[in-house]
Amino acid sequence: MDDQMSQPDGISVPGEGLVSTDTVSSSELTYTNNVHCLGSLKRADMPWKVQGESSSEPLIDKQPMTGSELDPSDNAGPAQVSLEGSSECLNQIRNLISKVAKTNASVLILGQSGTGKEVAAREIHRNSLRANKPFVPINCGAIPPDLLESELFGHEKGAFTGALTARPGRFEMAEGGTLFLDEIGDMSLDMQVKLLRVLQEHTFERVGSNKTRVADVRIIAATHRNLEERILQNQFREDLYYRLNVFPIEMPQLRDRKEDIAVLLQSMIDRQAGERSDVKFSDEAIAVLKQYNWPGNIRELSNVVERICILHSKKIIGTGELPQKILDSCNKLLSPENHSMDEIFKADMEPADFVERLIIPSEGVDLKELLTKLELHYIKLALRESDGVVARAAKLLRLGRTTLVEKLRKYELGRAA
Repeated sequence: MDDQMSQPDGISVPGEGLVSTDTVSSSELTYTNNVHCLGSLKRADMPWKVQGESSSEPLIDKQPMTGSELDPSDNAGPAQVSLEGSSECLNQIRNLISKVAKTNASVLILGQSGTGKEVAAREIHRNSLRANKPFVPINCGAIPPDLLESELFGHEKGAFTGALTARPGRFEMAEGGTLFLDEIGDMSLDMQVKLLRVLQEHTFERVGSNKTRVADVRIIAATHRNLEERILQNQFREDLYYRLNVFPIEMPQLRDRKEDIAVLLQSMIDRQAGERSDVKFSDEAIAVLKQYNWPGNIRELSNVVERICILHSKKIIGTGELPQKILDSCNKLLSPENHSMDEIFKADMEPADFVERLIIPSEGVDLKELLTKLELHYIKLALRESDGVVARAAKLLRLGRTTLVEKLRKYELGRAA
């Protein structure tokens, strides 16, 4: 029918032209049809695309993607600001990167999704002796196993159904540069064997060829999985693990570097285009964001910032503009009107942590009453710790003895309070 969408008449393979779907294997066609759903893939991870009759794109692309096309400096994803901040754990990461960058050692970057593993890999490449050569990423978990071999090593004309011309793989594209194997923990065991051989001998053959090619690339691998556990489960080769794990770097979770959140927020706002960048987070909103656990790490924070910038451009962002999910999960935040001092300090909270966690409720706060409660609580606590000895309690509170005695009279407290 005229009003129905026309069916694609083939698959356009870069460097190979239009391939009839009649001659493409089911696994290849499945990969093609699903490739648009793999949001984490870059262009380099989508070698094939459906080509319809009405498309204005050429049906034949004789130029395969080069390494430079795979390394856009501004395409490190939403987590590209993940190395900004001054927390101790982040400084340690920067130190590790600076030490390993100038070497040719293989690097294994570990960490949860969204912590900025690819950003760290790009930073290593940028500071390495191979910086003027390609940085070629590939997501090993997003490409079906029966296609990954061709993606990594390339193939010759006629190597399999639909291989109308020869095509280089990622090892050739990364020649002289860096090959980033993302989600290496999801690679099949069969491919692990083939990859191990290349890492050991620094040579490989294209699919369908017996010509040996030299692989002059630096390997940086990354995964969010626990590879040692996968080894015990017979899902990852131990010899490949030790080949990759020459220099491990573990990216910290955002919850472990919350002091960087204010810097990250400003950097993410600055990256927003046009009027959307003209927003500012209030101190109260930042305090709430610091209490959230951020299971999605930097990527989740970036999504929150972009959403807020779209909804509330040119505005100071308070707690009321934050997503309800964050507000609900932070129900342990301290509202002085809703918590007693005993509840607030029952976890032996440090004073600095207490101040950091305080928020102002919508109806406001009686500051004088709050400070009185705070002072009274610490006096009682100091007397308890010093067994009622005023001089020792005064030392704990960094007060003069006479000053503490006056406060005891003021609050009508005895030494055994």
